[in-house]
Amino acid sequence: MNWTLHPFEENRTLVPQLATSIAETLAEAISLRGRASLAVSGGGTPRTLFDALAVIDIPWSSVMITLVDERWVDDNDPASNALLVRRHLLRSHAAAAQFLGLKNADRDPALAVAAVDKLLREQLMPLDLAVLGMGEDGHTASFFKDAEGLDAALASDTLTACCAVRPPRAPHARMTLTLNTLLASRRLLLHMVGASKLAVLHEAMQPGPVNALPVRAVLHQQRRPLEIYYATRE
Repeated sequence: MNWTLHPFEENRTLVPQLATSIAETLAEAISLRGRASLAVSGGGTPRTLFDALAVIDIPWSSVMITLVDERWVDDNDPASNALLVRRHLLRSHAAAAQFLGLKNADRDPALAVAAVDKLLREQLMPLDLAVLGMGEDGHTASFFKDAEGLDAALASDTLTACCAVRPPRAPHARMTLTLNTLLASRRLLLHMVGASKLAVLHEAMQPGPVNALPVRAVLHQQRRPLEIYYATRE
């Protein structure tokens, strides 16, 4: 077992503690190395976390933020994770942070892998902190069951920091950080809310095929401890 559970009854109690812990990690990295790097997830769960983190006063100008994954849509599309970060995280004190998105002008994420990989390596790797989410289907990052590109995203011999993925059912092609990139983070977190997701998490904690519940890729590994923050309700 390579995970630690931090259970809460309510997300509104969880969020202040998690935001403070993330801010402390970033501040410590800045103190040690002069800079810090953070990868965050999209979806509905992290919005309140972003709001809480944005108002904490740390040297944000020394922080580079990127995404764990991104849908291949314009930055102003409602489905864009970059838009979510701009609206909820890159404001207040955190407006001083730098942001590196995973989407570029290429028509397909598969065409953009080399360019995005180069930027990630030059500007923010290794990550100090990656904050994952999890869907009710057991996906994390853009590791979706039966997705085109999933094997490459999870493979230990994949050399690029990111991979293109096409989920069979979820909309939009995507760019995702690879499992190697996430496990190279100095700290790895999973933030999730809801009793239904908790049931999926408990199932994923049991041995089984990774493709069935891809979150198993970060649960059943020995490279990086996973800190799981979950609340049964908002």
